[in-house]
Amino acid sequence: MAPTIRSPFRRTLALMASAAILAHAGMNGVAYAQAAPQTITPGVTTPAPATPETTAPAPTPPAAAAPETAAPAPQQAAPIQAVVPNSGPASVADLAEGLLDAVVNISTSQNVKDDEGAGPAPRAPDGSPFQEFFNDFFNKQQGNKGGNHNVSSLGSGFVIDPAGYIVTNNHVIEGADDIEINFANGSKLKAKLIGTDTKTDLSVLKVEPKTPLKSVKFGDSSTMRIGDWVMAIGNPFGFGGSVTVGIISGRGRNINAGPYDNFIQTDAAINKGNSGGPLFNMKGEVIGINTAIISPSGGSIGIGFSVPSELASGVVDQLREYGETRRGWLGVRIQPVTDDIADSLGLDTAKGALVAGVIKGGPVDDGSIKAGDVILKFDGKTVSEMRDLPRVVAESTVGKEVDVVVLRDGKEQTVKVKLGRLEDSDQAAASSDAAPDGSQDDGVITPEPGENNDMDQPDTGDQAQPAPDTPDQHKGQVSPDAATPKNVLGLSLSLLSAETRKAFGIAESVDGVVVTEVTPGSASAEKGLKPGDVIVEVAQEFMKSPDAVAAKVQALKQEGRRNAQLMIASANGDLRFVAVPME
Repeated sequence: MAPTIRSPFRRTLALMASAAILAHAGMNGVAYAQAAPQTITPGVTTPAPATPETTAPAPTPPAAAAPETAAPAPQQAAPIQAVVPNSGPASVADLAEGLLDAVVNISTSQNVKDDEGAGPAPRAPDGSPFQEFFNDFFNKQQGNKGGNHNVSSLGSGFVIDPAGYIVTNNHVIEGADDIEINFANGSKLKAKLIGTDTKTDLSVLKVEPKTPLKSVKFGDSSTMRIGDWVMAIGNPFGFGGSVTVGIISGRGRNINAGPYDNFIQTDAAINKGNSGGPLFNMKGEVIGINTAIISPSGGSIGIGFSVPSELASGVVDQLREYGETRRGWLGVRIQPVTDDIADSLGLDTAKGALVAGVIKGGPVDDGSIKAGDVILKFDGKTVSEMRDLPRVVAESTVGKEVDVVVLRDGKEQTVKVKLGRLEDSDQAAASSDAAPDGSQDDGVITPEPGENNDMDQPDTGDQAQPAPDTPDQHKGQVSPDAATPKNVLGLSLSLLSAETRKAFGIAESVDGVVVTEVTPGSASAEKGLKPGDVIVEVAQEFMKSPDAVAAKVQALKQEGRRNAQLMIASANGDLRFVAVPME
């Protein structure tokens, strides 16, 4: 391409025009050059023309004798239109001013024994002339053994009722002997604990003000979208009344803080001391309670988490009314729907919560929900994954009748269920042992594949070869005549008889086909099946014999199924579902 050559005069003119554009931008903020002609377009605001008295003369080229055609007249130049971006709130000063008085600082103190974690005091050698002075010195330094000292901490909270009700995090006031509320006007009031909920890390406090307090109300966090602007107010590092602004970065976050994790993630700066403070929408409504941050340094890196108001408001109402939470209870044991299980059930995607068992005496012990059902919707709310179910059940009212959509025998059905009340009883405590993911807190339990590998299960390696010379050794062993073994899916199966029950310690309440051996490296072994497990159902059909298992598996293969869904019972009767690939 041939090089472009410009005359010195035209280059000077171009540079001067650029300078004029920059000068215009400096006077009017951010500006963007517009190539549009100077016309009035409806709905578009253009800057007003400058008056002659205040407008500086337009720059002219230094060559006074320039030809008349060297440059166009200044009046013909395209106008420069200033565009002010409006991608976020220009200021939150007015919003913050009306909310600051409702946000409080919470100071707590706790008595701690001086000798907790402290080692023994040094002692001078017996008989030393300085022994008395030495011991007196360290006794004064340490104080009397078993003495107390105060440990203080700071957090945030907000007033939800002019009468003096205040919401904060449980971890802000947990274990406190004294709670003091510091208000924005400098006044201080002692607070008492009304109720607390460790599962959502929320607490409600009460002060006795002489005049009504400034308060805020909860908004609807379910309407908030990723990218919406939010504002946090709190007490970071003791600096009260601090305001930060950001957006919602994510929703439905699970940080393993509790069984009902559904956090809002925000990049609004949240630091130590912000815990318990409110997260506001741009209407001044509380849509979250700031609770946790992720930070390697202890300071904000733009990843903060808030309890959404759709969860918090119900908990707060119950704490105010009852001093405790009263959650709905379904009384089922559940496990995730994996891709293999979804395929075995004919689901297009892995979704819902698979019912592994029903708790005796629970709300659905009447047969309305059965083991093997997949819960797809609860009270109109979609259960996308297993962890959704405990939360929506817990948020439901005790005694309420709800519609539950389940997948049963390949078809969707709607059943009516009346919820019970989840109580922190021995039953709930027993349930929690089997649910490490925390999903047990509504009576929902997730069994682990190896949870029943306990001391009452005998070592099958020694029992496979009984000694014929000593009749007493046959006790607790499987006799070859007791059952006809059948090899299916890498499993050796036998009838469940009195001998096999005794050999593997299987309870009388368990029915099905017992697994006597598992081929190492087989698909069944990889899925965690072991000798002593009992196959109760295959593809939701009860199994009475090894032949029935083999026939059902063969039928599934002919149907084009890639996985066989097995209901497995442990020796003590705990159920779980396993999808085993069919080779």
